[in-house]
Amino acid sequence: MESPSILSGHVIGLLKEYMRDLVDQAVQESHANKQFGFSTVPYRPDQAISDLLALLDDRIESEGIQVGLPEDFLHRMWTLCNEAASHLSERVWLEANIDDQPASKARIRELTYRALIDFIESRSPERH
Repeated sequence: MESPSILSGHVIGLLKEYMRDLVDQAVQESHANKQFGFSTVPYRPDQAISDLLALLDDRIESEGIQVGLPEDFLHRMWTLCNEAASHLSERVWLEANIDDQPASKARIRELTYRALIDFIESRSPERH
């Protein structure tokens, strides 16, 4: 039986597209907030993961089978995200504090999702 931590290349590709959508959405939000003079609020990796899981739930309902997402995909992602939580928090904190880029919502999402993909790919059988 396939381990819940292993996702096909196709599914990882879809996941990366969904992550890119969320980063792009955060960039647009940031521009709108600046335009209207709203201040930014701190944003954490756990919020980025929650946003990703919410988007996945919506996408699975609307297009899951058509794009080839497994029936248990949301559960598998939830499990992977739980397993990766401390790793993601540490890595994102470190990367966000190493460079000079501001820790915006888009930046935190980008760092979180990159760390999550690395975590998933590190568990792939091709890597061992």
